Amino acid sequence: MSATTIHFVRHGKVFNPDHLLYERLPGFHLSNRGRRMAETTGRYIAENPQTNTVSAVFSSPLERTRETAGAILEALNQVRAARGEDSLGLVTDERLIEAGNEFRGTRIGYGEGALWRPANWKLIANLYKPSWGETYRHIAARMDDFAREKVSEYPGQQIVAVSHESPIFSYRHMLETGHAEHWMFLRRTALASVTSVTYDNESGRVLSLAYADPAADVQ
Repeated sequence: MSATTIHFVRHGKVFNPDHLLYERLPGFHLSNRGRRMAETTGRYIAENPQTNTVSAVFSSPLERTRETAGAILEALNQVRAARGEDSLGLVTDERLIEAGNEFRGTRIGYGEGALWRPANWKLIANLYKPSWGETYRHIAARMDDFAREKVSEYPGQQIVAVSHESPIFSYRHMLETGHAEHWMFLRRTALASVTSVTYDNESGRVLSLAYADPAADVQ
């Protein structure tokens, strides 16, 4: 039986001294700690014989995900060079991007992001089916579209896809429960964590789902 595994990696910690909801805004990069997280996860993937045969690395087009993917590529390419294999490059894909959010650029609870403002009441009316931006169902659907395409393109192989908390968990929740809607406070998608989904190439069925948090102790 042939199977493809996609390792969905969340980016590392972002430098955000003003505590803004940066969403899809440009100019938000990994912090020093975030870079260490990305490097730790890169080593975790590259040093594990079960994962260091990755054939391709994809990323959301945002800076923080590309920087995280860069650290993973650096670690993987060192292993590939030692095996006499060609280096991998980074490919960005819009389907992996952060969820759209009407609060972007604000600090939640302050100023324009204050939840007591009448204009914001309707945006937080339902935390299970968010009304403040892109729906969980739409997020999961675009992630699934990406995954099914790559499963077809990389039969029997492994790839890495660097994305964001909401897309990764919305998709995971859909695979596990049949629906993408969830309570955002109960997500299990730590910074620089790895959610690995294995698909049967013939049927497309999900064979297994695993989670690892290799950067949990990075300070």
